[in-house]
Amino acid sequence: MRILGLDVGSKTIGVAVSDELLLCAHAQKTLVRRGTRKDVETVVLLCKQHQTTRVVVGLPYDCEGNEGHRAKRVRVLGDALAAVGLTIDYQDESFSTVEAENVLLAADLSRARRKEVVDRLAAAVILQAWLDAQRPKTISEEPI
Repeated sequence: MRILGLDVGSKTIGVAVSDELLLCAHAQKTLVRRGTRKDVETVVLLCKQHQTTRVVVGLPYDCEGNEGHRAKRVRVLGDALAAVGLTIDYQDESFSTVEAENVLLAADLSRARRKEVVDRLAAAVILQAWLDAQRPKTISEEPI
């Protein structure tokens, strides 16, 4: 089983997918937004290709930790995906794009190339955070 991860923006959707062991998230592609109905059709197709019905959607919070206007727009897509039978989990996406940008800067990618891949890498950051949160903690990871 795999899980799809989405970084939903106003113009694009970054897509990532987990490995079959649910250990690692891998950046896949960036979709251009075409309206909720067409976006749902595209995500459903991707879910079929990756044989999954679970989608982790990055949810943006404001600086005070509340859901604002952007989060409401993301939930519109999440609700539409749930309405067609997909299981939707939300993951705090705070700083996922910043983290993705830092990785790309460290890799010395050009500005044009960074713009091309940042959304899909942000989706991988979101999905990886969700995957990590699902794993049971080992004794060495528990606080003393």
